[in-house]
Amino acid sequence: MEFFVYMLVLNACMVPYLVQGDGNIDSAPGLTFHPEPPKQDTYENNLIWYKAHDEKNVKFWTNRLDNFLEVYKNSSLLPGAGKNKMTCDDHNPPSAGKVCDVNIDRWSPCTHEYGYAYHHRSPCIFLKLNNVLGWRPEIYNGSLPESMPRDLKHHISSYRNYKDKQLNTLWVSCQGESPVDEENIGPIMYIPRRGFPGYFFPFTDTEGYLSPLVAIHFERPMSGIIINVKCKLWAPNISHDQGQGTLNFELLVD
Repeated sequence: MEFFVYMLVLNACMVPYLVQGDGNIDSAPGLTFHPEPPKQDTYENNLIWYKAHDEKNVKFWTNRLDNFLEVYKNSSLLPGAGKNKMTCDDHNPPSAGKVCDVNIDRWSPCTHEYGYAYHHRSPCIFLKLNNVLGWRPEIYNGSLPESMPRDLKHHISSYRNYKDKQLNTLWVSCQGESPVDEENIGPIMYIPRRGFPGYFFPFTDTEGYLSPLVAIHFERPMSGIIINVKCKLWAPNISHDQGQGTLNFELLVD
């Protein structure tokens, strides 16, 4: 029987990624969410609970986001002061030895200047990948999974009609975990697009690399009730049955 050893590694830019002990890759990336709730001694805390009319409390959460996003806003914090950074898009993947910029300046309302919309009871939560060295998402060329949310199916199909290069995306869905949560979660906007662009893959641990982000804007979540949120990554080479590419957290807006 063959055994593989997985190691969680931090590069010089503090980007977590997975490698296997024998160098083979057959894992998939995971997700983390930000702002992270304060850690508890006795249990894992996945609850983002804030009070929209309490300025001090709102500031607590937006400061956590500011700290998390600082390296995305300030190239001088990157190894080599971001010298390898370039602007990428679906038609212009990174050149050899270069990494793609993650420009969050125009992600309104999920920006520092807009307070990440926390004062408006419509918070932004940022999703970040835990990268796997050498892994890249496959593209849906045939039928889409039965378990995929209907709105995401429509979204992908709309790009297929035009053979758009944005089909090369590691797709994301976020929804309420139960029917009651789904009722309370309200509309969601994905910024800057509904997933992680394919030009960020494969991850090669090049100096100055920044993990891609997706901002999830909860536009009108129900107040005063805990909403259980489940987010998933979608690609043919991700198996949710094996626990790959899923993330759960809770949201409470008072």
